[in-house]
Amino acid sequence: MSTTHTHHHPNFHPPNYKQPGAFDVLRPLRRLVDNYPVKNARFAHVICQVIPCCCPFERNINLFGRTIHIPALCKLNPLYDEFVGLRFRALSYLADECGEDVTKYIC
Repeated sequence: MSTTHTHHHPNFHPPNYKQPGAFDVLRPLRRLVDNYPVKNARFAHVICQVIPCCCPFERNINLFGRTIHIPALCKLNPLYDEFVGLRFRALSYLADECGEDVTKYIC
């Protein structure tokens, strides 16, 4: 049974990985990143600084009176979803466990 979901949210990004059961050479690396625990404030800060909250490549360029849009290239990264999840876990750890203000890490 197949269910089709329509997402009208402008920031919805479908997962980069394939359907379950499909051969995925990156599966061990995905699991490693997904299961990596964030239990250290210093590590959590590094993660929040290294992994950007939004794609730094997406932009509009005006060239000779024409606007050229460069799309968010981060979504081409096959581990994009796992890194976003790791960053979220780091933010949650800092806010929930350490009681820190994480607004400086949010775009």
